[in-house]
Amino acid sequence: MDLTPLDIRYQEFRQSLRGYAVAEVREYLGRVSDRLTLILEENERLRAQVRDLETQLAGAREGEAELKRAVVAAERIAREIKAQAEREAEIIKRETEAERQAALQEAVDQIKRMKAEIDQARNERDLFLSQFRALLEGYLTSLERYKR
Repeated sequence: MDLTPLDIRYQEFRQSLRGYAVAEVREYLGRVSDRLTLILEENERLRAQVRDLETQLAGAREGEAELKRAVVAAERIAREIKAQAEREAEIIKRETEAERQAALQEAVDQIKRMKAEIDQARNERDLFLSQFRALLEGYLTSLERYKR
């Protein structure tokens, strides 16, 4: 059975011949009742504070769990972005290598064409010179015949 401040304040005792002074007992019970009231109020205030703190703790735990989920999601997204960037870098590298090979092949082909053109120009020059020499020798021969 719970003891309340009112139970203490209005508690009745039997009287005996050599009992306590009733006024002093009443005054002491009043002080005990007042103190018990303060203690019960403080106890209730502390219980309310504990409930508030438990509510805050539950909220903080939910926030922490949400934060952990967000961190995990951010790490997963970061890994995916990194993997995607690496794939794109590899594709760019392959494309660049292919372009470099194509440009190199084009340069090699152009050098071959230029060498062929140079060879053809040399051959044409040599042919022209030999024909021109033959023509001049023919004229020279004709001049010598004419002189005689």
